[in-house]
Amino acid sequence: MRSAKRQFVRITYLALLIRLNPKRAADAKTSASGTMGVMNDFTQDLLAQALAPRQVRYTPATGSTNDDAIAWLAEHPPQGSVVTSDEQHGGRGRLGRPWYAPAGSGLLLSVIAYPPREHLTRLTMVGALAVLDTLESYGIQQVGIKWPNDVRIDARKICGVLPEAAWDCERLVGAVLGIGLNVNIPFILTQYAETAISISDALGEPVDRLDTFKRLLARIDHWLANVHTPEIFETWKARLVTLGTQVTVQTPTGVRSGWAEDVTPEGGLLLRKSDGTLEQVIAGEIGV
Repeated sequence: MRSAKRQFVRITYLALLIRLNPKRAADAKTSASGTMGVMNDFTQDLLAQALAPRQVRYTPATGSTNDDAIAWLAEHPPQGSVVTSDEQHGGRGRLGRPWYAPAGSGLLLSVIAYPPREHLTRLTMVGALAVLDTLESYGIQQVGIKWPNDVRIDARKICGVLPEAAWDCERLVGAVLGIGLNVNIPFILTQYAETAISISDALGEPVDRLDTFKRLLARIDHWLANVHTPEIFETWKARLVTLGTQVTVQTPTGVRSGWAEDVTPEGGLLLRKSDGTLEQVIAGEIGV
C-alpha cells in the first residue's frame, strides 16, 4: 500500500484523467497542442516569446533555479528576469529542507530582484502575496498566509517561497525570489491530501501552466515595485492566519514558543512568551 501511494504522487494530471475519465483526457491532450493548452510543455523559445520583453532562462531540469539565478546576477540582468525549469534535483526550502515536484506539474522559478537593502527581508512578502493574488485571480477562496510565507488554501500548503541574496563583501549584489507552486498535482488521491493542495485540486480541473506563470509574474512585478511602501506590509499582515495563535517555531538556533502577537514592518514575528516577555523571531518554520 505504501508503494502505491508513492507512485500516486508522481502521476501527472493527464495520467490521472486517462484513468478516471478518458474522454476528458483526450480533450486535455487536444487543447495541449496549442501554445496555451492546459498541459503545455515549456521550451526556451516558447517562454521567450510569451514573456517578452522579460528576460527568461529555461532548462528542462536543473539542480536549483535559485542557484542558477544567483549565478546570473553576475551579469546584472534587469529586475524581473526569471529562471525556470520543469524539474529540480536540488530544490530547497526554509532551513535547507528539500523541495521536489514531479516534472512539468508545477511552476519552479526564481526571479531576479534588486530591493533596497533596508527592505531585503520583504521579499518573503512579495512572494507570498504574489502567489495569493494569483490564486484569487482564479476565484479560489479560503486563501491565507502562515508566517512568514506559506500560502495555504483551507490550511493546505500550495507553494514554497525562498528569497536569497548575493553579497560582495558588504555590498548587496542583488537577490533572487524562488517560488515553487503546485499547479497540476492531484494531491487529492495521495497521503498528502490533508496537508498539500494544487490549483487543479482547488478548481477540480487542470489549468494552463503558462497562463498561471504570466499571472504570477505580473503580481511579483507589482509587489516588487511596491516593496518600499507601507501597502505591502499592511496587506501581508492582514492575510496572516498565524497572528492570535499559540505557536512553536523551529529556528536556525533552536525552538521558540509563545503567542503570535504581532509582526514587524520587515517581517519579524513577535512572540509573547509564557514569562510575559516579547521576543522577535526573524526566520523559522512555524507550527500552529
